[in-house]
Amino acid sequence: MGTAENGTAGIAAERGQLINVAYRLLGSVTEAEDAVQDAYARWFQLPPSRREEILSPGAWLTTVTGRICLDLLGSARARRERYVGAWLPEPLPDRTEWDRAGGAGAFGPADPADQIVLDESVATAFLVVLESMTPAERVAFVLHDVFRYPFAEIADVLGRSPAACKQLAASARRRLRAARAEVTASGRADVVRRVKEAWRAKDVAALVGLLDPAAVMTADGGGVAGAALRPVEGGARIARYMVAMADRAPGLELLERSVSGVPGLVAQRAGVVMTVASFEVRDGRVTRIWAVRNPEKLRPWAGVTEGAAPSCEARG
Repeated sequence: MGTAENGTAGIAAERGQLINVAYRLLGSVTEAEDAVQDAYARWFQLPPSRREEILSPGAWLTTVTGRICLDLLGSARARRERYVGAWLPEPLPDRTEWDRAGGAGAFGPADPADQIVLDESVATAFLVVLESMTPAERVAFVLHDVFRYPFAEIADVLGRSPAACKQLAASARRRLRAARAEVTASGRADVVRRVKEAWRAKDVAALVGLLDPAAVMTADGGGVAGAALRPVEGGARIARYMVAMADRAPGLELLERSVSGVPGLVAQRAGVVMTVASFEVRDGRVTRIWAVRNPEKLRPWAGVTEGAAPSCEARG
């Protein structure tokens, strides 16, 4: 699962890849960083003679990181049951915004969020589907389908045969196909922009026209920030809910931003990010909205919302 020299520099070079793997497995920047740190700690706890025997430290670190994430996914189900309201993955800012902010954030100059490659596999819609998979399915699918690791190596992570791992990935693919309708990116940025304008104007009728009648809005406040505890269903109900949110937060500023690689909106008040919203758009109308309000999940956004918005058109 990769190659590296046994020296400190070679081992450190694997960190970016490990962060990318762990984030897709866990949907949390903080948990991904903790998992990778734990894997490195285990590496340096090995006797020097044992480390010298390992031909590919990168493969060893990926295997250990995968096992740590597998354990965390197993315990996450119990934690999610105690979580207040809906749980959503942590949204990620665009790299250009991060660079403009100087790479400084809640995690310091080497923030793990800055190392995550923004592609379809980190989009909120994709990560939400991954949440529906069993831990073993998720690990097999992410490692094989996203990172192209062979099943023989994934078997070492899961403690199963390569054939069993292949079946797990196939099952995960079926879940993905069943959960995800065909979504076209064409015009997505324009729809999100029109949602912003209607939301800013508190125009319920305009919002209803932009929302699919069967749209669903899920908000994650984590019991810390105000948010609907259950998904809001129906375009008309969502439109009224959005306008009510704006009424309760005078001075709220809406910004078009790339959220986990696709067009989204950021709501800030007095320079503080309050909400990061992701959208699923189909046939020119919004079908799903995921709004993250839990401040613990918004730490990567600190200091990266000022200035001109980066273009989302290439991805939207």
